[in-house]
Amino acid sequence: MDPEGAPRLVPKGRLRFDKVRGGDMLLLPERVVELNTSSAAILRLCDGTRTAAEIITELEADFNTSGLSEDVLGFLRDAHRRGWVTT
Repeated sequence: MDPEGAPRLVPKGRLRFDKVRGGDMLLLPERVVELNTSSAAILRLCDGTRTAAEIITELEADFNTSGLSEDVLGFLRDAHRRGWVTT
């Protein structure tokens, strides 16, 4: 994933909180992906208006940390490969 690319969920993808499971889910055609907290935080910001670099900056501010670049870019690459996000 290019840091200057602006990832967004695929058109048929939806993020939802599942009250029964007590966690975030990514709903896609014919599949449901249970997300951990950090995956859900990243995907919530993938709306096509922020670059990957801006998403990283926002997450580092939200979680009061630094050095998230490689982890976030790695997740976005994997999410793109799996068909969850597009640029």
